[in-house]
Amino acid sequence: MKLDIFTLFPEAFDWFAGQRSVTNAIAAGSELSFHSYRDATPLNAGQVDDSPYGGGAGLVLRVDVVDAALSAAYGEGPRPRTILLAPSGRLLDDSMASELAQETGIALLCGRYEGFDQRVHDHLADDEVSIGRYVLAGGELAAMVVADSVIRKLPGALGDAESAIEESYSPALGGAPEYPHYTRPASYRGWEVPEILLSGDHGRVREWRLEQSRRRGEHGI
Repeated sequence: MKLDIFTLFPEAFDWFAGQRSVTNAIAAGSELSFHSYRDATPLNAGQVDDSPYGGGAGLVLRVDVVDAALSAAYGEGPRPRTILLAPSGRLLDDSMASELAQETGIALLCGRYEGFDQRVHDHLADDEVSIGRYVLAGGELAAMVVADSVIRKLPGALGDAESAIEESYSPALGGAPEYPHYTRPASYRGWEVPEILLSGDHGRVREWRLEQSRRRGEHGI
């Protein structure tokens, strides 16, 4: 997969780009690139925003600036699935992450200020995605969440392919949260590891884990 992130702050992704799952995915053949709106803006002095028509507080990212950034990255050729990050978008879940992981390329558009000119929504983006019904200062954190949820599903990202099979909300768990995990010590301050996990009976352990997952799903954990 080729994942392109369009942002005013490419440096915000320095930490993210160094995460093990990301570097593993890149080593396995995926690509991750960052594109600054300012580098491609057709306006003077690196301008990327303007006051909204009709008045109001804040500034809006201009449609011509976003279009210029996409054109600089892709020319006149085909563009990958282009996703605008916005609080009003389709809520990200495991199913969507799996869907996006099947794409050969994705472009994530990070907003700032009061967001994008509506014409970016209407004409330049294929989808709108939200990580929750709240507002952030910009789309960079949301882009990291989307990218992380997708990248960990790519070949080689987790090192052990089995790691991604039984995760929270995965088909293997029927869409329920993952079961609890325990490790050493078996007893700590009187807090005990469930005896069944120490039994060595893998069949019973499997049944217990599925039941715990189901219960968590019923309680909305």
